[in-house]
Amino acid sequence: MNKLQTAATVLIVPGLREHVAEHWQTLLEARLDKVRSVPPLETDKLDCQARVRAIQHELEQIDGPVILVAHSAGVLMVAHWAAQFRRPIKGALLAAPPDLGAAWPANYPSPETLCSNGWDPLPKGPLPFRSLVAASTNDHLASLEAATKLAEGWGAELLNLGDVGHLNPAAGFGPWPQAEALILELDR
Repeated sequence: MNKLQTAATVLIVPGLREHVAEHWQTLLEARLDKVRSVPPLETDKLDCQARVRAIQHELEQIDGPVILVAHSAGVLMVAHWAAQFRRPIKGALLAAPPDLGAAWPANYPSPETLCSNGWDPLPKGPLPFRSLVAASTNDHLASLEAATKLAEGWGAELLNLGDVGHLNPAAGFGPWPQAEALILELDR
């Protein structure tokens, strides 16, 4: 299999469910030549600061340019990381950001639980790097309107993906080929 070549190292930032074998991020990681991934946390899985420290730890292992590829709560982790740390980032693909103010299905942590673990207030100022927010018109964790507001606050370009749910295996996504094209765009 030919690996996708990028000048920058891609850092995968999974959401709260971390590494799922059939998830597009996991499949993407196998396709990339220069890639790292934030590993699963052993403890404090809902602790936002532990997640932010894990991102920083991985970034400290990378020399040269970096592209961040985050999904779901991983997007929120990136926003918190960017508010606390300074490191040049070439760009970020931020897919399916959840809305901390939305009512989520029962199989997800409640927004109240996340807030009590440091996720709120969510940094809403401009991110210090180019960002693409990829959002759905039928995501059960965030309306397109909520994702648009996040993108606007972060100074990010919004990509309306249409009806793709939460862009995860439950919504029919294993591979997401568009991610590769978006990464190459950020890598230019």
